[in-house]
Amino acid sequence: MTRSLKVVTILSAIVLAGVVAAGVGWFLNLLAPVLTPFFAAAFLAYLGDPLADFLEAKKCSRTLSVILVFFLLTVLIFIGIILVIPSIEGQVSSLAAKVPAYQNQMLNSWLPYITDKLGIDINSIGTGQIKQMLSSESKTLQSVITSVASSIFGSGAAIVAIVGNLVLIPVVTFYLLRDWDDIVAKVHVLLPRYLEPTTLRLVRESDAVLAAFIRGQIMVMLSLAIIYSVGLGIVGLDLALLIGVIAGLVSFVPYLGFIIGIVLAGLASLLQFGDVTHLVYVVIVFGVGQAAEGMVLTPMLVGDKIGLHPVAVIFAVLAGGQLFGFIGVLIALPVAAVIMVVLRYAYQRYLQSGLYGAKLCADQEMQDEGSGI
Repeated sequence: MTRSLKVVTILSAIVLAGVVAAGVGWFLNLLAPVLTPFFAAAFLAYLGDPLADFLEAKKCSRTLSVILVFFLLTVLIFIGIILVIPSIEGQVSSLAAKVPAYQNQMLNSWLPYITDKLGIDINSIGTGQIKQMLSSESKTLQSVITSVASSIFGSGAAIVAIVGNLVLIPVVTFYLLRDWDDIVAKVHVLLPRYLEPTTLRLVRESDAVLAAFIRGQIMVMLSLAIIYSVGLGIVGLDLALLIGVIAGLVSFVPYLGFIIGIVLAGLASLLQFGDVTHLVYVVIVFGVGQAAEGMVLTPMLVGDKIGLHPVAVIFAVLAGGQLFGFIGVLIALPVAAVIMVVLRYAYQRYLQSGLYGAKLCADQEMQDEGSGI
């Protein structure tokens, strides 16, 4: 009877947790446009809090430490906005303008070369249909690139939203940074005493995972974006910054940034230069980046504390984006990391519980009864 009661209690707790999670998800989805800048500010405050604590330990006041960290974050974001974004916009616009030229190169150079090497009669494969298809697809691609670029960089509503967030996010970040330790201390005081040890343990483990993943992985992503962009720039690729940033941003999934980057850079190299030599240079650039990530960046900046499988990372990002849009993408990996810590704790407790050994206990009781003990 006691065991059945435990099972019912656990199932009730799981159902209640599911209902609460669904309610929180619905609430977040409803307020997503309002909460996005606050999540961004909390993200920046979480990134900057260790540095503020370090400066505070060096006899700086909390306010001065926050001002210094806030100034550093502002400078870094300002540099990104002023230097990186306009360059990426220029390369996107350049890509849209060069789509017709790339189409002509594919039709006049690549298609005859491929059919000649494969020994295929070019007239037997419907060249006219291929040309028509490529022409149609190139116009569609050019239109999509242009519309995306204009919606991001040229929309009045987008500019107003960006300006509004540029005002709101720094203010919220400053106050969260200044009061971060006080907020954590007040939440700590509110914890029920009997839950405090377990909760603190889970929070510390979650913080270790988040710190390794968020802080460490962001540094890895930025480092790889710089390595790829500089390397492709030395090669002479016109889209070096755009491809380097894309490859760096998606490198949170192992090998995904490398695969996407080398495919995009390889295609861009063939379209721009039309030879194998520059393609070899592209492979060397990404080989150096992959070696630096595996031997230096990830061991030094991330370590082995994450424990998130690449498939789980991909699923978390896609699920977060599908459920809650952009804000879901922002919180997907932190939430997945915390869920992983909780599930790991639940798994350990299950192995230590009577439910796991219930069959063994029942068999032992039957053996005892059979032997007359």
